[in-house]
Amino acid sequence: MALDDTAIHDPSDGDRDSAHADPAMDPEPMRLALRRLGLLREGEEATLTPLTGGIASDIWKVDLPQRTVCIKRALHRLKVKADWFVPVERNLYEWLYYEIAGRAAPGAAPGLVARDTEAYFFVMEYLEPGSYPLWKHQLRDGLADVGFAARVGRRLAAIHSYTAARHEIAGLFPTDAIFYASRMESYLEATARVHPDLEERLFTLIHTTMHTKRTLVHGDVSPKNILNGPRGPVLLDPECAFYGDPAFDLAFCLNHLLLKCVWTPSTRHGFLACFESLATSYLSLVDWEPAADIESRTAHLLPGLFLARIDGKSPVEYITAEEDRNLVRQTARPLLARPVERLSEIAVAWGRTLGA
Repeated sequence: MALDDTAIHDPSDGDRDSAHADPAMDPEPMRLALRRLGLLREGEEATLTPLTGGIASDIWKVDLPQRTVCIKRALHRLKVKADWFVPVERNLYEWLYYEIAGRAAPGAAPGLVARDTEAYFFVMEYLEPGSYPLWKHQLRDGLADVGFAARVGRRLAAIHSYTAARHEIAGLFPTDAIFYASRMESYLEATARVHPDLEERLFTLIHTTMHTKRTLVHGDVSPKNILNGPRGPVLLDPECAFYGDPAFDLAFCLNHLLLKCVWTPSTRHGFLACFESLATSYLSLVDWEPAADIESRTAHLLPGLFLARIDGKSPVEYITAEEDRNLVRQTARPLLARPVERLSEIAVAWGRTLGA
């Protein structure tokens, strides 16, 4: 499962990929931390409510006397069945990503309040679900808003453009190992073990992703990590941010729009339209390299991520029937064996498999 910490704003989210909060979470260390950071004064009390959504972190909604905030503390061992360990230092880089994304595209990140760099947690604003609905929930409910998909593409492109060829930003993210463990090993390497005939191709994708150093990469641009806010999309949980290939972010997000065609089949045409809208809006703003180059890398990588969400370490929770899983394999495997250069070709291939 991915680093799923989407519920910084929603204590009632019950999706499996937003695992239930651990009942053993002890709020007392966080209460002490709030006092240490000056957010809770002597004699004041705070109500800490564990939130769902944290397989990679412990997350609390905190009602302070003056305001409501959210605390996020990184975990070393993720809350999944498999043994999956990720360095807790990623919490430091998540904060940095938010700072940079907020400058690149105002409103793209939640407001930051305070952090503890030794205990690996930080405090940020609490985003009310009534004003910041989760894009994943909207897609689940069959809302295929091509306009919002375009705004996601534009916001992502703005962050990539702002950080392109910025050596000072690259130096802030010595996080290749974190990204590799969280994304390459758990997705593409794990998939190669299931599909050994595709191993060479999948490892070529890993090499390209890890050695293409263009922009700051979020690493988990998924509908579960995108809020539809009043000022546009808000990107959450950049826990595996690194300086690398922006094609990863684009492919990662587009992948979910393909997968949602199985989750909510009645809206598959709308999801494919969102796919086209997001890709087109993003590529229209690429100014750091030829748009055809990043589209080609995205089109090569996307089938690998598509297959990984079925046969990797992090399968999506809503595709469980073997018949549906085989639809993904039927589309992804040929596209890996014979890569295409255009994203539209992938959408057409998937639509053909689905009979759309």
